[in-house]
Amino acid sequence: MKKILSTLAVGALAFTATPAFAVDDVTLQLKWVTQAQFAGYYVAKDMGFYEEEGLNVTIKAGGPDIAPVQVLVGGGADVVIDWMPSALAAREKGVPLVNIAQPFKSSGMMLTCRADSGITSPADFAGNTLGVWFFGNEYPCLSWMSQLGISTDGGPDGVEVLKQGFNVDPILQNQAACVSTMTYNEYWQIIDAGLTADDLVVFKYEDEGVSTLEDGLYVLEDRLADAEFSDEMVRFVRASMKGWKWAEENPDAAADIVLENDETGAQTQAHQRRMMGEVAKLTAGSNGSLDVADYERTVATLMGGGSDPVITMAPEGAWTHAITDLALAD
Repeated sequence: MKKILSTLAVGALAFTATPAFAVDDVTLQLKWVTQAQFAGYYVAKDMGFYEEEGLNVTIKAGGPDIAPVQVLVGGGADVVIDWMPSALAAREKGVPLVNIAQPFKSSGMMLTCRADSGITSPADFAGNTLGVWFFGNEYPCLSWMSQLGISTDGGPDGVEVLKQGFNVDPILQNQAACVSTMTYNEYWQIIDAGLTADDLVVFKYEDEGVSTLEDGLYVLEDRLADAEFSDEMVRFVRASMKGWKWAEENPDAAADIVLENDETGAQTQAHQRRMMGEVAKLTAGSNGSLDVADYERTVATLMGGGSDPVITMAPEGAWTHAITDLALAD
């Protein structure tokens, strides 16, 4: 796999990988709203881990109408959190995104269906309406449907794709047989709304063999040629992973830190603590370094969509270990 940083740039990093005396500003764009999905970053900021690395980190919340890649390209952030399907699709379209770290080891994505829809297996999806997230989140589902040979143009042999918003109303109001959910969030929103586990049929992407990497850290490729920026990212990743491991070991306290940073006041302690417990299962086993086998599985899934794959060729230069190698060095 082609690595991004040249030997010269890596050499420069080796001499600058210690915290600078001057404080460097770094802006992180989240993929979604302030919640325990991003606890590691809020912990790193709250516990002073970024400050210890000489960084002043601004964390920008996302939302249903915010595309992290667009924010990055527009200069509104230095580093963004995105799912790999979205990042690789954008790279194939000409946006030079590079994965510099992968805090999430496992996928939490699911398709949750009403049991009374009659759906008991993926073969039953045809003829039904599926709620699907967009802004780059649609790629795992579209890839899965393509692999199943199910059209997303509707009709008795295809599925009708309903653009799913912030909530899970489509399944509650019988507007869709299935909706996109995460193990740590929307599934529990459905349960809290009154449906029980027995009322639902859940398809985990990992169980279906179509899981893809989520919540990686991405930057623009050309910025990695700048040794000063790369050094900032080494320190940022090191502090962020320290935050994630602290969050895994102290889930309730981490969830409470997230709540303190939620300016909307929309989150509840019970929901965030439950979310943090589920998120910790997804970050467990990762030290932040991208597992090449996980990357190759993601690429194979995205290219395996028959006549309509998410990406048409194996990416080159889409990731680097240069940042994590230095950030995780003893």
